[in-house]
Amino acid sequence: MNATLDLLRTRRSVPPPRLEAPGPSREELDAILAAASRVPDHGKLAPWRFIVIEGEARHRVGETLAAIHAADNPNADAGRLEQERKRLAHAPVVVGVVSRAGPHVKIPEWEQVLSAGAAAMNLIVAANAAGFATSWLTEWFAYDRRALDALGLAPSERMAGFIHIGRPAEIPSDRPRPDLAEIVTRL
Repeated sequence: MNATLDLLRTRRSVPPPRLEAPGPSREELDAILAAASRVPDHGKLAPWRFIVIEGEARHRVGETLAAIHAADNPNADAGRLEQERKRLAHAPVVVGVVSRAGPHVKIPEWEQVLSAGAAAMNLIVAANAAGFATSWLTEWFAYDRRALDALGLAPSERMAGFIHIGRPAEIPSDRPRPDLAEIVTRL
C-alpha cells in the first residue's frame, strides 16, 4: 500500500488541547493551503477561501468569542468565559474554511458547498502528510453572525469549519469505523 493511502486509512483527529507547537511555518502552511485548493471546482469558481488564525490573533478572536458568549449568557462563570477565550488558542494554527457558495446560472450551489468541504478535507490530508495533526471543528461560533462578522465573513458566506493544526502531544486511539458491508452498495 502506498504512503498516501496508508495515511488516509489511519488518519485520526487530535483534539485541539492535545495539539502543540510548533505549527507549520509560513512556507509549510502555504504549501498545505495550495494543496487544499486543488479540489473539484465546477466552473472554476473557487467557492471557498481560507482565514489563517495564528499567533496573537488566536487570543484576539478568543476575546471576541468570550464577549459574545458573555452577552448571551450574563450568568456565565469565569471558567466558561476562559474556555471561550481559549477556543482557538490550543493549536498553534487554526484555518477557517469559508464557503462562498451562492446562486449561479450553471453551477448548482450544492456542488459549491461540496467543493468547500473537499477543500477542508484536502487541508487536513495535506497537513497530516506534512507531519502535523489536525482537528476539524465548527462549534457554536461558526453559526453566530456576530462571530462571523468579526472574522470578516460577508453576509453571503458561511463557515465550513475550523481546522486546528499542530504537533500531536499524543495520538488518540482509533474510534470505531463503519463496516464497509453496511455503507457500500455494489450494483
